[in-house]
Amino acid sequence: MRLMHFLRTSVPALEVDGCIGFNQIMSYNTFGHLFRFTSWGESHGTAIGAVVDGCPPGLVLNEDLIQPFLDARRPGTSKYVTQRKEPDRIKILSGVFEGLTTGHPISLFIENEDARSKDYGDISNTYRPGHADFTYDAKYGFRDYRGGGRSSARETALRVAAGAIARQILGDTINIGAALVQIGDQPVDRSQWDWSEVRKNDLFCPSARTAKSWEKLLGEIRKSGDSVGAVVEVIASGLPAGWGAPVYDKLDAKIAAALMSIPATKGVEIGAGFAAATMRGTDHADEMCMQDNKPAFLSNNNGGILGGISSGQDIVARMAVKPTSSISTKRRSITREGKEIDVRTKGRHDPCVGIRAVPVAEAMLAMVLADAKLMHLAQTGRFGSAWD
Repeated sequence: MRLMHFLRTSVPALEVDGCIGFNQIMSYNTFGHLFRFTSWGESHGTAIGAVVDGCPPGLVLNEDLIQPFLDARRPGTSKYVTQRKEPDRIKILSGVFEGLTTGHPISLFIENEDARSKDYGDISNTYRPGHADFTYDAKYGFRDYRGGGRSSARETALRVAAGAIARQILGDTINIGAALVQIGDQPVDRSQWDWSEVRKNDLFCPSARTAKSWEKLLGEIRKSGDSVGAVVEVIASGLPAGWGAPVYDKLDAKIAAALMSIPATKGVEIGAGFAAATMRGTDHADEMCMQDNKPAFLSNNNGGILGGISSGQDIVARMAVKPTSSISTKRRSITREGKEIDVRTKGRHDPCVGIRAVPVAEAMLAMVLADAKLMHLAQTGRFGSAWD
């Protein structure tokens, strides 16, 4: 109690995510500055939901605009993802009137309809290897063991819904797309890249031939009681130059933080990423020229961002997703009392959680860019570049 009194009376007011106050630093359930998204709910609770604030008034919005993005992420759509059957029907409870946003908080609601909490009874007192069970218990002193509770990827459904709203702010001139570009040690054949293929197969793969190879690999992985990791690539095109900020609020730093916040993500790179370490400056520096009386670049090793500010090129980011930690093969762990045991996780789980991370990556990038657009307007008085 003395510590709490000290913090409340002695620590200066802190600005976290654009808000001032002590209570704000204690929750971390809110994302963004001007475009703000706060989610709530657990994997096996009655429902999950979110409040989106900062959306400008007068934008077209209804459930039908959001639902297709949720359908792409929802479980039970193929044999390659968890068989939990959730329709994920979105309901808009506030902030929209006669099909237009009002400028007030938009409340989103999704019921949990196929939670099977009994599947997790055996691990109520056990820490599953690779999960947040131990760390949540260490922080809070107890945990919701039903599907991981708040740490579950179930929460990402609301991110996808909020991302659909962010796309309305960005408008039709900015396009965001993502694809699975590697499963295990099998990368996509980029010579066969076709964006139209991404939505034609169950793996969000931009190559029909590679998708077939991945299907065989996932079948073998599932039979063996194991799981496998993946790499997701997300691209935004149509941005003007000038969005973002230098030093401590760089656009690439915001993107990296957003993608790293997605469950199971263990690494993020922008543009050439880690491959830049193997390059010479003569190869990596994106040379410039003038085309149609406007600045242009001859390559995009920097992933569309220089000095934390968008260059007008495509923004390119990749995220590495770890193998699903819930597997049927026994692994060593401990109980809450410190007893060493073997753990085999029951339930319905993805053999490759990276598959359903694809629409989530799109949503997180959309929210970062919507926030950047509003922040740029607030600071400069324009949406576009000074070169326009």
